[in-house]
Amino acid sequence: MRILLIMPYGSVGGMERLALNFYNYYISKGYEVKALKLIKLESDIINFGEDELFLSSRDFAEMSTIERMMFYLKAPFRIRKIIKREKISHSISFGDMTNVFSSLTYTKEFKIASIHALKSVELSAKNMLNRIFGLSYHTTYRNFDKVVCISKAIKKDLLDNCGYVFNNLQVIYNPHNVSQILELSKEKITDNTEVHIFSKKTILFLGRMSVQKAPWHLINAFAKLSMTKSNLVFIGDGDDRVLDYLKKQINDLKISDRVFFLGRRKNPYKYIKSSTLVSLSSYYEGTPNVIVESLCLKTPVVSSNCTDGILELMSIDQIDQIEHNNIMTEGGIVTPNLFKGDLSIPSEETSEYLSEEVSLSQGLQYGLENVVSLQNGIENKYELLLSKFDLKNVAKKYLNNSLE
Repeated sequence: MRILLIMPYGSVGGMERLALNFYNYYISKGYEVKALKLIKLESDIINFGEDELFLSSRDFAEMSTIERMMFYLKAPFRIRKIIKREKISHSISFGDMTNVFSSLTYTKEFKIASIHALKSVELSAKNMLNRIFGLSYHTTYRNFDKVVCISKAIKKDLLDNCGYVFNNLQVIYNPHNVSQILELSKEKITDNTEVHIFSKKTILFLGRMSVQKAPWHLINAFAKLSMTKSNLVFIGDGDDRVLDYLKKQINDLKISDRVFFLGRRKNPYKYIKSSTLVSLSSYYEGTPNVIVESLCLKTPVVSSNCTDGILELMSIDQIDQIEHNNIMTEGGIVTPNLFKGDLSIPSEETSEYLSEEVSLSQGLQYGLENVVSLQNGIENKYELLLSKFDLKNVAKKYLNNSLE
């Protein structure tokens, strides 16, 4: 079996970590695997050694509009050449852009796409790429043997709200190499500044600082906490416009001494393990890898209800209403959805908190004050929570020609 994994970048994002998990597993089984990045950068954290291929070493932001258009037009033909040259029997693409390019190669390998977010929300931002992605759901996606949705909520959204018309969807949760996560988490934090930061109760955001992740809501919720001897840490890179907004926001709220941006980190697991809580304030998600990774390390999660997939991840059967419309699950606390229909950086500053930000703040406050109880909730259902994310089972399901 000869497998091609196609991903956008080599950053520490969820799709790239998923591709790396698959790569390591399939290699261990004796398969021949190539990993293709659309964009390869010197700063890449996720790499595939001699099995790595790429289409460009320049980021899209560095390309002119014409250069970017030419990249889009040529990409399917370049991927087609790679598939034929490497005699690929199975290809797996991660995310909309790579899915569309793969769907246009018109090659005969067993072709698998994967969708990782709630698309009706994402496509509400009107731009050329989103129009193409939306159109592909009832045109070129017919060329896939299997389209993996990483939650039931994503599959339902595609069928109900995105005009998806083909009978090739299958729900398969993202896999996680639990033993590897546990091993990597044992690495100690040695930087003196970081040791000091994590010596206090710490809320961790792990991911890309983007409009989708809406981290300004998390900062507002954190600023409202009565527990002032706590820190908020951001790990990951992001959109410079978002980062500039966040830094101004933090200064205006006078909490710059308690909010820290650590940038990319090759081993995020030691930071998850060292945190009191992991938190998300996203407008939309699929099934965020960081939630499962946090559960692996028994670190409770406080997340906005950015998709029904959040409850799929964080609960088995315990769903209890607590104050401020927050929901208690075995994995932590789910707070109300923050999305108001606008996928953009806030254009106006306001001293008023959204009611959903208040609920998120209350969830964080509860989590900081009751962390032992939340950890016990994870411990009691640990095996059940993680059973659906077993790497061996998931990796086999992807390659299986059944849609069951």
